[in-house]
Amino acid sequence: MKRVLRRSTFVLIFTIAFIIGIGFFTAELVFGAKDWIAQPYNAHVAGNGGLEEAGSIYDRNGEVLAQTVDGKRVYNSDKIVRRALLHTVGDDSLNISTAVQSKYRSLLTNYSLIWGLNMPQSMRTSRDVTLTVDAQACKTAYEALEATGCKGAVVIYNYKTGEVICSVSNPTYDPADPPVITSENEQEYDGVYLNNVLSSTYIPGSIFKIVTAAAAIENNVPSLSKNEICYCEGVEVIGEDQGNESHEIKCYDGESHGSVDLTEAMKQSCNIAFAHLTLEVGAEKMQRTADLIGINSSFKVDDIPTAKGHYEAPEYDENLLAWTGIGQGSGEYEDRVNPMQMAVICGAIGNNGTAANPTYIKDGTDDILEMMGFKSNEPHKLLGVETAQRLDAVMPQYDIGGLSVRAKTGTAEIDTDQKINNAWFVGYSVDDDCPLAFACVVERTQGTIWEPATGSTKAKPIIEQVLPLAAQAVRGY
Repeated sequence: MKRVLRRSTFVLIFTIAFIIGIGFFTAELVFGAKDWIAQPYNAHVAGNGGLEEAGSIYDRNGEVLAQTVDGKRVYNSDKIVRRALLHTVGDDSLNISTAVQSKYRSLLTNYSLIWGLNMPQSMRTSRDVTLTVDAQACKTAYEALEATGCKGAVVIYNYKTGEVICSVSNPTYDPADPPVITSENEQEYDGVYLNNVLSSTYIPGSIFKIVTAAAAIENNVPSLSKNEICYCEGVEVIGEDQGNESHEIKCYDGESHGSVDLTEAMKQSCNIAFAHLTLEVGAEKMQRTADLIGINSSFKVDDIPTAKGHYEAPEYDENLLAWTGIGQGSGEYEDRVNPMQMAVICGAIGNNGTAANPTYIKDGTDDILEMMGFKSNEPHKLLGVETAQRLDAVMPQYDIGGLSVRAKTGTAEIDTDQKINNAWFVGYSVDDDCPLAFACVVERTQGTIWEPATGSTKAKPIIEQVLPLAAQAVRGY
């Protein structure tokens, strides 16, 4: 009798667990259909048949980026535009998971959980998607980045509306003629499926000084009120072991900057001044500011998570802590940032501490994407108003194509012997009719005796070419 009771109890428990499991997966399928549909293993949508039913994709000006013609998926007629927008639009495969054709395939094909691809015509909504990007701005960015011979990323977005105007990742390929990647050529195409704007992180170098300056302002460190952070002689030993040359911190080329306040420190990108600021703020407060400003966080761009950056403040090594505040660090304390993340931070400085959430989907399809749960209009509150305004006041100023720009260059040393660096240029315009934030990184660029590989020589010229075109796109001419 006891044996029968035990078996009956076991069967009852198993049955209840089975019913709960079926209920759970049914709920997941119904309420999470948008995620299930977009998965590569969903053969109903992942195959060529899905794309043959897909709607058109346009840039912000109505230029066709992808469309179906006679049952075949075709892309923009300009090869450079196709290459420039590969990571935004995608190709016939699902290899670029963050691309529109991969992420929003259900929207493009009108795939239905009930009807599949065979939804009655009378029930179909528009399958076309208009993007925020400007094809010609992206083309120019791609050509400028490609001319460096390096990998990297360029992103420009409207920090008040969230519209991404330019987004380019390199390396890339032509979606109309995709390569066959084998063991023999895989090194040539290493990272080609990765959208560096959203999914990569890099050593920041001096652009991280924006974060250090924010930490100093937020915590009202005494040296800011004295109008002198330090006296820079070009080189200084920082750390407990004062006799150790490895503890030297140098400014670029060992240049002496004399008495340095925050404005001059930003303008000259003075390593020694920012080393002093970092130590004055302290490890705990540096960590707190980096966390609050979003360095160690991921956020979603149209349901696509960005890569997390990395900042960890060492508590017991003053020299290493100083280097992290300069944007270099090393080992487990190596600083890393994401390009889109840096554009959002710059946008927040230009907008009193708050920046709009970036989006690639233009107004007009918002209601569809919001219904599907793809779009978030939640702005990013990263800085206090007073901190943002004080940062804005000390940021170096530029005139780029008639735009009033606040920006910071960065040169992250990767290999000092070979003069290989990551070159950065990040910032924002303050023009009321053209609120654009941007980030450009040229990865592992190699300098020469005549032209060092710096943010000023490698990344800044790219933004100088692209930003005026992005401004035209925003202004509508």
